[in-house]
Amino acid sequence: MTVPAFTLHPRVTAPNPDLSDDRDLALRAQAGDLRSFEVLFGRHVGRTFALCLRMTGDRQRARELAHDAFVRAWERLGSYKGEAAFSTWLHRLTVNVILEAARSQRRREARVALADDTDDDVQLAAELTPTDVGDRIDLERAIAKLPPNARQVFVLHDVEGFRHDEIADRMAIAPGTVRAHLHRARKLLMTWLDR
Repeated sequence: MTVPAFTLHPRVTAPNPDLSDDRDLALRAQAGDLRSFEVLFGRHVGRTFALCLRMTGDRQRARELAHDAFVRAWERLGSYKGEAAFSTWLHRLTVNVILEAARSQRRREARVALADDTDDDVQLAAELTPTDVGDRIDLERAIAKLPPNARQVFVLHDVEGFRHDEIADRMAIAPGTVRAHLHRARKLLMTWLDR
């Protein structure tokens, strides 16, 4: 299957929003129905862009990441089983795209900083203490080690600022379960980072 061509614009609305529910559209898109994927794109592009913008703080980068998320969604549409809401599946995929891009960018910047030993880099290295860089790396590694549900709840709540009830709706779980996952995530992170 080739990746469909589409233009990312956060104000796009879904054509024929009553055409079908997301699960049916996703299943049709899995079978190769490009029109169904376009409808899904139209329905979810605004929320996906908003998520990317919240996590990056940069409109251009958010557009790029939202586009990447939909390309990844098209490529991995076969992994959508219809057990959870399509919006939940897409949200999880988008968060993963954002986090992977951030890790990749940090690794790239670290390699460039190590390879380039100009006076500016020496001054920058002197300003950043090893614990500052180490703490950021440790936190990223610790977040990546969290169990999937705990990690998703932690990112949604503590990074993106979603409320417990919003997270519960997105993940199709009870608000009490959201609180339990968040508590577990924070406890694990504190344990790992205190070492």
